[in-house]
Amino acid sequence: MLTGRSLLRSDDLSVEEIGLVLKNADLFMEVLERKVKKVPTLRGKTIANIFFEPSTRTRTSFELAAKRLSADVVNFAASTSSLKKGESIIDTIDTIISLKVNLLVIRHGHSGVLNFIAKHIKVPIINAGDGKNQHPTQALLDAYTIKKKFGTFSGLKVAIVGDFLNSRVARSNVELFSRVGMEVMIVAPPMLLPSDYTVLGVPVKTAIDQVIDHVDVVYMLRMQFERQKRKLYPSIEEYNRFLTLNSARLQKMKKGSVVLHPGPVNRGIEISEEVMDGAAAGNRILIPDQVTHGVAIRMALLYLILSQQEEA
Repeated sequence: MLTGRSLLRSDDLSVEEIGLVLKNADLFMEVLERKVKKVPTLRGKTIANIFFEPSTRTRTSFELAAKRLSADVVNFAASTSSLKKGESIIDTIDTIISLKVNLLVIRHGHSGVLNFIAKHIKVPIINAGDGKNQHPTQALLDAYTIKKKFGTFSGLKVAIVGDFLNSRVARSNVELFSRVGMEVMIVAPPMLLPSDYTVLGVPVKTAIDQVIDHVDVVYMLRMQFERQKRKLYPSIEEYNRFLTLNSARLQKMKKGSVVLHPGPVNRGIEISEEVMDGAAAGNRILIPDQVTHGVAIRMALLYLILSQQEEA
């Protein structure tokens, strides 16, 4: 069990614990397929979703996961909080905890802020994304989606394509995917790579055409314009030339291979309109599966962290 533990990084979990989360996600997928999609597992527990950045998929997924487990949910938005009046982030968190909250789900725009918060409180935290740093639950749901499709991680080749520099998803995924046995490579030009990318220990290619025909998973990263202080790529046309998944490249993909994306998709940039909308993609595009699996993964984490926790 992960009782009382925080999850700030994907490497906070051992390989065995990753397997435990995925195994429990299978159980909760069964719950999500029932007519009544709810169990009393966390009745009496309270979870606070604290989002300092906009979010649709992650916040909604955590909220649904908590409610499916019969927990109470408090949603906090920084834009309408006392932070606007000058209150410190720790005082704000302490106020929320004083309401007898058992677990915090936090997203913040600055890397490392959750580590700072975790040092000052005793309530477990799940990182829902911090700056360009980490997004561990996305890595778990992505791994789960791959496992459901292929039945194994062993021998699978994964290409993570696009804006690696600004992506917290990419960092979490490289670390977790590598540890569970997948062969990971990055596809990005130098201007979309961090200066320390070599510490990741995975090969780097500069164009999607170098990998498209022999990888099992093509993981398209979102171009994060909101995190770019300056224009990092010459033009959309140039991005399309080297990195976009279009119909021609779709046809070159290895038989049985699949496409993942953390969402939301910038249509015409990471993935072309015809691939997103066309029947040609068939069952290769697993983005809807990722969203569904995200609820089951987060249910599993909430259960494993809170089910045996003493009442606050």
